[in-house]
Amino acid sequence: MKTMKVAMYYNNNDVRIEEQPVPTIGDQELLVKIIASGICGSDVMEWYRIKKAPRVLGHEIAGDIVEVGAQVKNYKVGDRVFVSHHVPDNTCRFCIDDKHTLCHTLHTTNFYPGGFAEFIRIPAINVDRGTFLLPNNLSYEEGVFIEPLACVIRGLRIARMKPGQTIAVIGSGISGLLFIKLARAWGAGRIIATDIDPYRLNAAKKAGTDQTINAKENVPEEIKKQNEGRLADLVVIATGAPSAVQQGLRSAHDGGTILFFAPTQPGSDIPFPLFDLWNKQITMVSTYAGSPKDIQLAIDMLAQKRLSVTDMITHRLPLKDTVEGFQLVAHAQNSIKVIIEPEMK
Repeated sequence: MKTMKVAMYYNNNDVRIEEQPVPTIGDQELLVKIIASGICGSDVMEWYRIKKAPRVLGHEIAGDIVEVGAQVKNYKVGDRVFVSHHVPDNTCRFCIDDKHTLCHTLHTTNFYPGGFAEFIRIPAINVDRGTFLLPNNLSYEEGVFIEPLACVIRGLRIARMKPGQTIAVIGSGISGLLFIKLARAWGAGRIIATDIDPYRLNAAKKAGTDQTINAKENVPEEIKKQNEGRLADLVVIATGAPSAVQQGLRSAHDGGTILFFAPTQPGSDIPFPLFDLWNKQITMVSTYAGSPKDIQLAIDMLAQKRLSVTDMITHRLPLKDTVEGFQLVAHAQNSIKVIIEPEMK
């Protein structure tokens, strides 16, 4: 029996390298060798992850197909692929209404065991609608950004971003930086980013924001100072910190839109300025994950080099150092994108 190494998550400070059998595949399945796997901010949301620990996490992956089921027709050994961990059924009322990420099937599907492993088994449904060939000019490391970029693409679609708008990005972690880059690529007028960490504010400047604001300041007032007396047309709340959410709720101009992208911890109650939001006719929307068409658009944009992503990679680590990667992301200091590369020694 062939075995492989996996990074088994117990908590953010306890990620152990363990051995498991290499998954065996069925006739409609694939076996993919992981080349690169990104650590997502959601991977270190301990309140969310620890409920299902121990488990192998990792969903931002790129790799090579090394085994193909007998009935699989569209893929072959050696194909370079990105694989989506969650896939919709494409038949329910949510999918028909372009709300794929509300699909119950999407919330129950996954590949096995997780991206922080040497190999993963791709179930038939993920083979059918969640496996995407990497274009020849797209590296494995760029492939790691397909999933998070797809989530951001969906966010700006749901928020109906328009060229020329002033956009305030609340929180300059990896999602916030991707929002900055995508908004710039889609013709935003002015982009203003906030964070409490100077390292991330500097990263926001490099990503293409016009102005940055230390979130310890009065963010709505600072936005007005930097935007000719107006608040933002579109506010993207890309952090779950309750204080940041409160800032975002007060940062949209009359008729503007607030996009809730990052979740707060369950049970967190946020004071809600209902009169102001009603009086200013603010639209509020939320989004989760990305649909297959968002994924395809992310691949196309990366392949066309409409935005760069590799400049956000701050750490590349071997599988044995996954716990170090989790600590880097959890502490949210001096790191942006941390990638685990199992073949790295």
